[in-house]
Amino acid sequence: MGVQEIADRIKSRVASAGFEHSVKFDTGSDGVIVIDGATVSTTDAPTDCTVKLSLDDLDSLIAGDLNPTMAFMSGKIKVEGDMTVAMALSQLLG
Repeated sequence: MGVQEIADRIKSRVASAGFEHSVKFDTGSDGVIVIDGATVSTTDAPTDCTVKLSLDDLDSLIAGDLNPTMAFMSGKIKVEGDMTVAMALSQLLG
């Protein structure tokens, strides 16, 4: 699954979540997904928080198959910027 397909899956969750931050999922050469409030884009932009992970791990995270805390502790996910924004992502991923 590509970045655009994952972004499309996230859009419906973001629209109803009331998420008030900006966050970027950076999958390296596979691309980025930027969530800014209720907007989801695959265009790179500055955000409050950047979550770096592989495309496969992002797909598993969105599907609920990857525990975000365990992934962070094991180094599969790296967070730059505002950690509280990363923690607020649970409302979108749950």
